[in-house]
Amino acid sequence: MLSKCANPDCSARFLYMHGGKLFRWDRLKGVKDSGTTLRKESHGVEFFWLCDVCASRMTVVFRKDSGITVKALSPSLKIAS
Repeated sequence: MLSKCANPDCSARFLYMHGGKLFRWDRLKGVKDSGTTLRKESHGVEFFWLCDVCASRMTVVFRKDSGITVKALSPSLKIAS
């Protein structure tokens, strides 16, 4: 359940769908080879939300070492509270 902005430094609360940007990630259990095609087995869906202010400066990304995190859209933009 979404409750706040995915930016850990932001305290904006998720109340309505009309503001900010919503991200969807499929949690994958694994990949199966069913003959000639590979199928991804879904293990659920996760949603992340950035408020209007944060969505104008950053995006949500997946990193193998740390999982879901936020990243500045431009290297010159700093992520600050």
